[in-house]
Amino acid sequence: MVGTFPAATAAVEDTFKRINSHKGVEGIIVISNDGIPIRTTLEPEITVQYAALVTRFTEKSKSVLTQLNGEDDLKFLRIRSKKHEIMIAPDKDYTLLVIQKPAVS
Repeated sequence: MVGTFPAATAAVEDTFKRINSHKGVEGIIVISNDGIPIRTTLEPEITVQYAALVTRFTEKSKSVLTQLNGEDDLKFLRIRSKKHEIMIAPDKDYTLLVIQKPAVS
């Protein structure tokens, strides 16, 4: 049966709202494992750029981890610069990407 699942859609909406409510969050993207943006809070051009680059970066990171630790799985990546902090949570079918301003220490 093909169709929408209102409860699942509501859960995704609630998750996006909860993440977006955190101080400093600038954008959220859900990416398929093929690098295709599924859902975003950013402009389309920026979304496509992040999706392509993060997908390649995640695949390279998984490859490095496999070479170093055999069967270990990549669970989370965090990239921090002066301007942004990018948090990447790869999963079986999708990758969650959150972009935020880094906390000032």
